[in-house]
Amino acid sequence: MQVDVLNSKGAKTGRSVELPDDIFNVEPNDHCIYLAVKQYLAAKRQGTHKTKTRAEVHGSSKKLHKQKGTGGSRKGNIRNPLYKGGGTINGPLPHGYNFKLNRKVKDLAKISALVYKARENKIVIIEDLTLDTPKTKDFSAMLEVLRGDSRKTMVVVPEYNTNVYLSGRNLSANKTVVLSDMNTYDLTNTGVVIFTESAAKMFIEAPAEEETAA
Repeated sequence: MQVDVLNSKGAKTGRSVELPDDIFNVEPNDHCIYLAVKQYLAAKRQGTHKTKTRAEVHGSSKKLHKQKGTGGSRKGNIRNPLYKGGGTINGPLPHGYNFKLNRKVKDLAKISALVYKARENKIVIIEDLTLDTPKTKDFSAMLEVLRGDSRKTMVVVPEYNTNVYLSGRNLSANKTVVLSDMNTYDLTNTGVVIFTESAAKMFIEAPAEEETAA
């Protein structure tokens, strides 16, 4: 898949990047995308919900009245769950919602999300960003040109850059991520994915490194 490299004004630079077919031309798996997004959202849940049992609520532990001879039902103490202010039966307890997902499933989910973006022509490659100082106004103007009719954008850089991060931090419709931190949820939750030239070339270099290591 051949993609032209653009400058910050959206004009072609005359260069292009060949994105590998083993990533951008596979058959996408919708179920893997579903599982990856579900895991991401589940891991974000705090899981701090809690109700008090009868052992934790305030109240006397004295038996309300004797067991027999009153003509009424048997009763324990005032902390009984049947009484107002009593404990809760089978209430929620703090726990995590995260679940394990195999690495191959997560990788296929990410690849599938990229394939959908490629099919929709929602992948843009720009020159490497060189910002001397953080400048949100200039960064926003660049995104305005590159996003097209999409509202949300995600800028993917090869490594953390303070000026780039600070420039896009206050833009609610944009997210700047390092390539290694890119996940399926962010890909499905954005309109246009903007790769810098160096980040896009890492797709080509990664398979070659794996073969050398093998």
